[in-house]
Amino acid sequence: MALSKLQRRNRIQLRIRKTISGTPTAPRLSVFRSNKEIYAQLIDDVNGITIASASSREDAVKASGKIETAQQVGKLISERAQKAGIETVRFDRGGYLYHGRIKALADGARESGLKF
Repeated sequence: MALSKLQRRNRIQLRIRKTISGTPTAPRLSVFRSNKEIYAQLIDDVNGITIASASSREDAVKASGKIETAQQVGKLISERAQKAGIETVRFDRGGYLYHGRIKALADGARESGLKF
């Protein structure tokens, strides 16, 4: 029997999370993508806290398309990370393919100076 799209993504997500873990100096940049919005969080898995977050629902993000919006969210999370004193992160694509909006968010974060 074939897996549903959600079951497949959950399986991939668990496989990624086995290897990627956030620390206070290099937190995990976790991405969630819904049909309309995109969200990003910097997570310290050692202490179990969220250091910073950004989403496309914020007033600071204004763009015409989904890819441009994702890129702006990447820049926003990068700026907030730098304010918190973080330069390097570990990218957690959340079981999504590294393509489209996920890639745009990562590129936006890299352009603003975040290293991963």
